[in-house]
Amino acid sequence: MKYSKVVFILIAIFTIVVSCKEDEKAIIKTESIAFKKEGSLKIVQQETDSILASLDIEIADNEYETATGLMYRSSMEAKQAMLFIFEDVAMRSFYMKNTEIALDILYIDDNKKIVSFQKNAQPFNESGLSSKVPAKYVLEINAGMSDKWKLAIGDSIAYEKTP
Repeated sequence: MKYSKVVFILIAIFTIVVSCKEDEKAIIKTESIAFKKEGSLKIVQQETDSILASLDIEIADNEYETATGLMYRSSMEAKQAMLFIFEDVAMRSFYMKNTEIALDILYIDDNKKIVSFQKNAQPFNESGLSSKVPAKYVLEINAGMSDKWKLAIGDSIAYEKTP
């Protein structure tokens, strides 16, 4: 009699654990985050002062937005970008954790000049992508756009926040 109670209790515990685990899996769901235009940005060629690109930007200027960036997004339009604004000039390092789209990452100094690139950063790659020099801003654009627009070290940005 005592043996059958123990077996019954073990079977009941096993059933509860298994059913809870299955329910947990059914609930987990991630939602894509939509682009939210918060400003506009122009990239200007250093030598000629001509505009190389005009973009709608989403701005990451607080701790949460900076940590999240473009994670959980399945796409971004060619004329869209994310601008990260930091309070200080320092070495920067980004990674592609939970980022589904390939990106070019532009590191920009406090004079709003491009100081380095990380081209074609691969989705989900968690390797650090260093600025190699101090930067105050970081601009993320779709992979390949920096070559398409022929961006170079020394080109500059000008941006405005949407009121």
